[in-house]
Amino acid sequence: MGIIGYFFDELPLPVGLALIFVYVFIPYLLGSINTAIIVSSTMYHDDIRKHGSGNAGFTNMMRTYGKKAAAITFAGDIGKTVLAIMVGWCVYGYLSAFIAGFACFIGHIFPVFYQFKGGKGVLCLATLVLMMDWRIFLMLLVLFVGIVWATKYISAGSVICAMVFPIVLNRINDTPWKSIELIAVLIAVIVVVKHRANLKRIFDGTESKFTFKVKSKARVTESDNTTGNSGEDSANG
Repeated sequence: MGIIGYFFDELPLPVGLALIFVYVFIPYLLGSINTAIIVSSTMYHDDIRKHGSGNAGFTNMMRTYGKKAAAITFAGDIGKTVLAIMVGWCVYGYLSAFIAGFACFIGHIFPVFYQFKGGKGVLCLATLVLMMDWRIFLMLLVLFVGIVWATKYISAGSVICAMVFPIVLNRINDTPWKSIELIAVLIAVIVVVKHRANLKRIFDGTESKFTFKVKSKARVTESDNTTGNSGEDSANG
């Protein structure tokens, strides 16, 4: 129900519009704070979007700068999504929390602070699913791990899990808010569209497989100059 919903059954229109700002625009602004771009700028005086796939996310950070930078990106992207959902939950409960998580997801992909060029939202989506229904999260996690283990393609795992998400949600969603299923479908479409280059490379046999090995500093520049967008880059916050 949320704090506002608990104390007030009906609200004046201006107040309702103000609350939309709270659980939509504030989470969107939180999502627009891209950890990967901040870390690459402050720690390495660089822009992660100039390397590998050009994606400002966890996997590209791992490939380019290593485990430390990737871990900070991982924590930052999860943290901002958790905060956004908590803000939304305080308004009307489950529904506004889900909308807030979606707004954060959109902000991460299209950040207003970085010319609307961000990551692909997979970590934000995973955090949203975990906080809204841990059962769905566990199902998708098992599916994701199985796909990545079998193929070594994080993008394949991300896309398939995003496509399965609305289906599973429809089957076990026990809330009265069926509108969240439409949001889940929209999320799946966005994830697939954002990974279209990865999917093309998978079908062409040119997609790089995920590994915890990191390119050396010298090889990063050389590889970026010669291969352009060949890196596999999906698991981002």
